[in-house]
Amino acid sequence: MSAGCTHLGSIKKVHPHTRGCEECLAIGQRWVHLRLCTECGHMGCCDSSIGKHATKHFHVTTHPIVRSAEPGEDWYWCYEDELMFEAE
Repeated sequence: MSAGCTHLGSIKKVHPHTRGCEECLAIGQRWVHLRLCTECGHMGCCDSSIGKHATKHFHVTTHPIVRSAEPGEDWYWCYEDELMFEAE
């Protein structure tokens, strides 16, 4: 993990609540990519999606780190530190 991120302690072993973006599924909207909140398991869509629900989740909850939920991707994003890093 990245030594530059000051929020690594917030990462928990979580499971997604849904198979897609929670908010998009509720309103019948499409998403581009999915991001999983590493603190509570909320599945939200990326900022390239119309809803930008992963970022909105951060602003509401202040849960700082998401990880990509895309197959073959193993990276994390810390909203607070504005830092991308990979799992070790």
